[in-house]
Amino acid sequence: MRTGRRLWQALLCLALTFSFAGSLAQAQDEKPKPGLNAATLKGLELRNIGPAVTSGRIADIAIHPDNRAVWYVGVGSGNIWKTVNAGTTWETIFDNEGSYSIGAITLDPSDPNTVWVGTGENVSGRHVGYGDGVYRSRDAGKTWENLGLKNSEHIGMIRVHPEDPNTVYVAAQGPLWSGGGDRGLFKTTDGGDNWENILSGGEYTGVSEVHMDPRDPDVLYAVKWQRLRTVAALMDGGPET
Repeated sequence: MRTGRRLWQALLCLALTFSFAGSLAQAQDEKPKPGLNAATLKGLELRNIGPAVTSGRIADIAIHPDNRAVWYVGVGSGNIWKTVNAGTTWETIFDNEGSYSIGAITLDPSDPNTVWVGTGENVSGRHVGYGDGVYRSRDAGKTWENLGLKNSEHIGMIRVHPEDPNTVYVAAQGPLWSGGGDRGLFKTTDGGDNWENILSGGEYTGVSEVHMDPRDPDVLYAVKWQRLRTVAALMDGGPET
């Protein structure tokens, strides 16, 4: 009886000894080797760390009418991006201008290399960035000039007359957190040297959209929006809308 028990104890000790030795050998094999390799870089995997507030938001897209691989994409939270190969690669073309927030992009129908941009995304969230007016590029986005309406802050849409490139309409919503500013539907007949407010409202009412009748560009449709945000409340469509 005792002899059998001792035999089982001896076999158990022997099994544990082999198990420990195997585990030790395996642990030694798994030790990271010196230098850069998969084991040492395992803890550096890419992971999403933000932003913690609303980001992204494509505000507008304009596609070259004669070359469908050329796109201009305006991002509400940052810059204008251009692709010349239908989205395979992208470059930023608005880094050095006065606003990072884009509201509208329009190509001149008579010359698609002339790009009109309205800065300031036209939404009413707390996260929204503001703009500093209307820009134009005559060389497909290589260089830009600011053509005014700097107090518009949020531009919803731009339309260029298809037969007269000097006639342009800008739907300017105006400031979000205050009244006044450059607010309403603005028209230029001299390519942006001068602007006339042809449709306005009250202190908090701007124009968010303007559309041309494709059969007659002198027939216009505009959308007015009465809007004001404060820390505590949002008027998002008052009676003047």
